[in-house]
Order: sequence, then structure tokens, then C-alpha cells
Amino acid sequence: MKINCLIIDDEPLAINVIKNYLEPVENFEIINTFSNPIEGLNFLKNNKVDVIFLDINMPVLDGINFIKSLENPPILIITSAYSQFAIETYELDVLDYLVKPIEFPRLMKTLNKISKRLNTSSNVQQENNPESPFIFVKIDKKRMKKIFFNEILVIESLKDYLKINTLTGKYIIHSTLSDFTDLLPERNFLRIHRSYTIAIDKIDAVEGNSIEIEGLRYVIGRSYIDHVKQRILNSSI
Repeated sequence: MKINCLIIDDEPLAINVIKNYLEPVENFEIINTFSNPIEGLNFLKNNKVDVIFLDINMPVLDGINFIKSLENPPILIITSAYSQFAIETYELDVLDYLVKPIEFPRLMKTLNKISKRLNTSSNVQQENNPESPFIFVKIDKKRMKKIFFNEILVIESLKDYLKINTLTGKYIIHSTLSDFTDLLPERNFLRIHRSYTIAIDKIDAVEGNSIEIEGLRYVIGRSYIDHVKQRILNSSI
């Protein structure tokens, strides 16, 4: 399913940043952009939009009043150079608030929130053929890779990069382990070391201060060991 996106921002550079970030993401499609919010409103009257990336400070009509003018708003993502409007916009059911300059890893969190929201809203339609939850990761400058959560084995920190080990392959991405772990469902994944996050259901054995997955052993960090063993114990039958 394509997710139709609209960008409304009076700064062309800001529009281009989001366009360039979204271009390689196969499920997201930018159907139009506007620097004038009034033109954006007119477009919404006759076109289906799933997501709006919306600036706050704009001439003629600011982002907050733009939202208030919508009868049935789509998913709303604020993109602003100012953080002080966050509380007010969240009261308007904004899904996320991105502070400029927007970094790609932060936008990826937003895209996964959007996917989760849309998947949740269509659960009834997908009930007979449910699709496993997934995440998109950028594995090179032009390619986004869909990785299903149930295929992930171990995520390993490589300083400013991560190696994601899955049942079907290994992928290197630019991110921190903390940021990436935050994107994963907490009930399925566990940080066991400053360098490792593992999939709980892929654990083959636990011995002393190490975990075995697919024939490889991963050391549990000293500061993590009590929490890790408690989580594993609670996951046992």
C-alpha cells in the first residue's frame, strides 16, 4: 500500500530535504508540495492524502490554524525550526513533531510511527492475512530495505554504524544502537550489552553471562545481567 504524502512549507529547502529523504522509501509517495498553505487546503478538497508534513510559521495561514481548519485531518507531522509549539500541536492529535534541521534517523522514527498507525487502523481488513510488522532501513544512498521484526536475530553496534543480523542477510546502517533499539517492539527485543540488542525468541541457550543465538555467543554486559536474566525468565514457560 502506497502512503500518499503532502508537504506544506514556505521554505523550498525544507521541502527538498523531506523529498530527498522520502524518495528511496518505496511505500511512501509525495503526491504534491506547496509553499502556500491555502493552495494546500484547496488540494485536500479533491485529493486523498494519508500524511501531511506541515510547517508552523507560514504567511497567510500558520500551521496550527491550518490544522484547526481541517474537518477530517490525515496523519499530521509538524516540521518546524521552533520546539515551543510542540505541546499545543499534540493537543491537536499531531502524530510527531520534527525540529529542523531534520536528520534522517529521526525521520525514520516518524515513518515507522506512520506505518504502525496505518497498519493498526487497518487491522480488521488484514485479519485474514496479517503481515508481520516491519521497519525500513537505509542501507545505501538510494536504497531502503524492508526488514521484518521476526527475521531479526542480533543488532550489533559498530561505533557510528550498526550491523543488523537477520535470518536472510546482514545489513550495515548508519545509526546508534540506542536509537534503533527504541524503534523495536520492547516485548520482542532486549538490550544485553552496550554493543548488542537481541531478539528474545531467537535465543537458543543462556549460559553464565552469555547468550547463544544461531551458534554464536554474545556476552551480557555486567550492568545489564540482572535485567536480562529477569526478562528471559519472564519469557519462559
